[in-house]
Amino acid sequence: MNFKSIYKTIKIFLFSNLNKQFLVFLFFLLLSGIFWLFMTLNETYEKELKVPVRITNVPKNVVLTSSETDTIRITVKDKGWVLMGYLYGSKLPTIKLNFKNYDRGNGGGIVSANDVKRMAEQLLVTSSKVSTIKPERLEFFYNNGERKRVPVRWAGRVIPEQLYFLSHVDYQPDSVDIYASREKLDSIRVIYTEPLNCVGFRDTLHIDCRLSHPNDVKVVPEHVRIGFQTDVLTEEVIEGVPIQCLNLPEGKTLRTFPAKVKVHFVAGVSQIRFLRPEQFVVVADYLEIQQRSSDKCNIYLRTVPHGISRATLDTKQVDYLIEEE
Repeated sequence: MNFKSIYKTIKIFLFSNLNKQFLVFLFFLLLSGIFWLFMTLNETYEKELKVPVRITNVPKNVVLTSSETDTIRITVKDKGWVLMGYLYGSKLPTIKLNFKNYDRGNGGGIVSANDVKRMAEQLLVTSSKVSTIKPERLEFFYNNGERKRVPVRWAGRVIPEQLYFLSHVDYQPDSVDIYASREKLDSIRVIYTEPLNCVGFRDTLHIDCRLSHPNDVKVVPEHVRIGFQTDVLTEEVIEGVPIQCLNLPEGKTLRTFPAKVKVHFVAGVSQIRFLRPEQFVVVADYLEIQQRSSDKCNIYLRTVPHGISRATLDTKQVDYLIEEE
């Protein structure tokens, strides 16, 4: 089919009596839609807008412990077509607050609601009116470079699958710098992450998370990467743990029968192969032996390696003999 035949077919289709009526209908439908849109946008509405705020002219010896950039929400009343321009046109410019104008001289500053409203209205066209502002006033905090390094710890629910446990937690970085008032620096010992919620995993889990802190405390960096390493729980027994004696006077020797005992415990599979009997401490107390006057003495599991749980002795009493040197 050549171009002329295509053109002829389209011409017949468009200019037939039925299609002419349809085109007229579409024209008036479009015209009524434009008229309705114009009437609608000419009505007065209220809309909430977000406006960025930034603190400027901060002295070189001052460290802002609150965010340098914040956002306020303003409710603007105006014609619909004006609000459409705010929403879908170019972004509203940033409100710039001069540090020196609002510094109270005690580690913080306050911008009143009237000042915030006045500066917000300067960004808008003359016909627009600001009815509400959230928050009503702005606060910022700072210090003169005082900081402290504190460790990072996770918070929330991190629970591996059944028969698995957390064998190690790796933080990158494992500590952060905090900037705050002297009182806050003295009171903060550790910085926690925002609450985590990770349940039912078995392989090593890596999470990038944000640190939780008050608004008047600056944390550098604000994000950390945490690796939760898992291992399989298993029951095990270690033999040959020597019995030691506490409070033994000079010139005396305590001999127990047996001299070494077994310890039952639960630990991760990867940890078991590195355990040695010397890492467990089992003791008998000479003072208790003197008070009991029995042919058997009690023994206690005093120390176990990190990561060991539910550790128990194979026996709690042994025969003994006290010798004079």
